[in-house]
This record gives sequence, C-alpha cells and structure tokens, in this order.
Amino acid sequence: MDLSHYKHLRFFGFHLSSVVCKYLALVITALVIGSCLISTFSGFGGIKQRDFLVIHNLSLPIDSEIPNGKFKFLEVPQIIWGLNNQKIAFARACLTARMLNRTLVMPSLSASLFYKEVDLLQPISFDKVFQFDKFNSLCKGFVQVSSYSDVSNRSDVFELQKGSGRRWTIEKDLDQLREFTIHPYDKYETIRIVGKNPFLWHDHWPVSDYAKVFGCLVFVDEILKEADKVVSKIREKGRQTRHEVGLPSVKETSYLAVHMRIEKDWMIHCKKLELRYNISEICSSKEQIIKRVGKIKGLKNPMVVYLAVADSLLEDNSIMNGWRENLHPFEKKKLDVVDIYRNHPYLIQSAIDYEVCLRSDVFVGNSFSTFSSLVVLDRTQKMINTDAPKLCGIGAPLPSYAYNLQGDQGGPRPWATNMSESNLQSISYGSNHIFC
Repeated sequence: MDLSHYKHLRFFGFHLSSVVCKYLALVITALVIGSCLISTFSGFGGIKQRDFLVIHNLSLPIDSEIPNGKFKFLEVPQIIWGLNNQKIAFARACLTARMLNRTLVMPSLSASLFYKEVDLLQPISFDKVFQFDKFNSLCKGFVQVSSYSDVSNRSDVFELQKGSGRRWTIEKDLDQLREFTIHPYDKYETIRIVGKNPFLWHDHWPVSDYAKVFGCLVFVDEILKEADKVVSKIREKGRQTRHEVGLPSVKETSYLAVHMRIEKDWMIHCKKLELRYNISEICSSKEQIIKRVGKIKGLKNPMVVYLAVADSLLEDNSIMNGWRENLHPFEKKKLDVVDIYRNHPYLIQSAIDYEVCLRSDVFVGNSFSTFSSLVVLDRTQKMINTDAPKLCGIGAPLPSYAYNLQGDQGGPRPWATNMSESNLQSISYGSNHIFC
C-alpha cells in the first residue's frame, strides 16, 4: 500500500493524515517483527504462548518436534546399579531430555547388581520392568519415552560427552545443556550422551519434578502380581496371629514393613559414609533396629512385621529374635515366598520388595538408603494427592519412620519427604536432616 497517494485516511472513524498513517504502519511492523524474534528466542527467557519448563530461570518450550514433522530424541548410556538408583537415573535422563526439548529413547536397565564388572551386567529393557504406555499416558505433557524404532534417521546423531571430574561444576553442566538446545546441535534428530551412568549426572531439578516422573513409573503386571502374592501371604499370617490370640477375624489385617539394612555390602558402605561425613547416625545394628521399631507408638496389636532384606547378602541369621511382644516378624523363608523371588533376577526381586514396602500400613527404613528414601517419597506423594491433613507419625494415613535416627522416647524418627526441596541431593545420597 503506497501511503503517499492518500492525504487523509479514516481509522476507527477518525481522519488521519498520511504522516500519522506512516507512523502507525512503522509501529505495527515493529510489533510484528518483535513478536517473531521473541518467539524465535523464547529458549532464552522470552515469551511464547506454549507450555514452559523453568529451570534456574531457563525457560524452554515442551515440544520435541522439529519443523519437518519428525521428533528429536535423546539417547543415554545403559542404566545400572540397584533398582532405586536406576529409577533416579531414569528420571534424571527424562528431565535432561525435557530440558533439551527432546523425547527420551527407551533406555536399557540392568537386571543384575554387578555394576563394577560391566561384562557381567544383564541388560533388561525398560518395558520389561515398567509399563511403557502407562508411563507416557501419566506423564503426557511433561516427559515422554519413545521406542528406538521411532528414530527415523539413525545416522543423524550427535554424541555429547558429559563432563566429569572436580573441575566439572554444576554451573558448567547447566551451561552445556543450554548450549545443546540451540543451533547447530538442535538440528540433529538424536543427541546421544556418552560417558557415565545418568545417576551420577549433575542434578538441576527440584524434588517435585522427580516426583512427577516417579509417579508415572508403574511396574509391569507380572511384578505387581508377584507383589500381590507376597502381600497376601503377609496378611494371611496376620489373620492367623489374630486367631491365635483370640481376636476376631478382620477382612484385611495391617502389617509393618522394615527395610532392614544390615547386609554385608551395606555395612561396609555405611561405615565409610560415617567416616566421610563424621557422623554416627547411618549404620544401625540389628539390635538397634528391633529396639526402636518396638517403641513406635500407636501400632495395632498384634502386628505382623515384614523384614525386607537381601537374603543372599545377609550374614546374620538371628534377625527373627528379640522382637517386642505383639510384633510378629516374618522374612521370606518363614513367609514361604522364597520361590517367588528366586525365579527373578535381582532387579525384579527388589521391585517386588519395593511394592510390598510401599503398600504397608507402616514403613520403617534407613534415611541414607535410596530404596527407603524413594519408598517414603512415594508414600508422601500418595498422602499429598489425597489431601491428608497429617504426613508424619501417628495419625498419618501412611506413616514412615527412619530407624537410624532416634525420635521421641527412643523410637525411630517420623519421616516424610520434603517436596519443596530444590534438588534430590538428600534422597540420592542420604541425609540425617529429614522432614518431620
């Protein structure tokens, strides 16, 4: 439109001169260009009408699709170590993919615990442990996992070497991730991270983000059914115990689960931690655990106690002795469920025990154990989701305790997860500063 041909124009009923029209045209053009630039650079804190992820003041749109209609992916190394370290590693990989604006390619987990002897690792697919479709359904709009077959061009890959060592700081790691959200790295269909296990990557995300990912991890039906069998056996023992003491039968008996960390590998590990941190509240003897559990107030009598312990690593066979009257301990042999566990590799055995502890009416664990910490996180999240008025101790719907920390009157300290923590440090590596 040539404004020079018009001496006066009408705009919303007003007569405007050609000079004013030119000025308005320039303003409108500037606004349009500015809007486009803001949209283009929204990854650096700009404004864009889409969902945003905010990490340390870094905003990124949640959208892993590139202009040609294909999706962008992130590949990570095989995930190793115990079940809950693997869950943390998986969540950290998911959140890294989210930050890079990508979909995580379904990773390989490890069925065995031989994490130092790489050649002895037994890889197991993610969807053999967790429900793949369920995860994507529950986490839709937050993080997603894709099959390797979804990658259309397997040669369009850039390998990203994660930094390591004392000089590789959290800030440097965050800067590296920011760098890989922009050109030229954003044009690759797949970024493949090479280097160390994701569990050891730097942590840039709050506990609430990890909790969202953990909440989407549902064990496959085969594992849940095995856990059903164990829980059924525990509750059956509870009914028998009530009958023996002359109490009326109930539809569902309560049980207490103790994650009893006294195995030889743990005792070596916890003693090293006590020396490193110069504290004496990490290792707990069998006698200390039994004594403190016996002082929990408000337990129903009689109460069946399930002892979640790695039998193959246990050197003390007397864990059934010394319990308070009305507390009736059962481990796998006495419960007659050894065969259920024996049919599975270590990872699946741990998954069954996790589910049994999660479902317990009362849970007692060690605050420096990743297994115990994630059980408590899961139980805390369940209480929050149901608007429980109380999260700690007597009166909480799903009370948990840390037996390595002394609470009131010599009992274990009440324990719930602080969901407002800025990172997963206390859960990843343990802490004696627990919520409650």
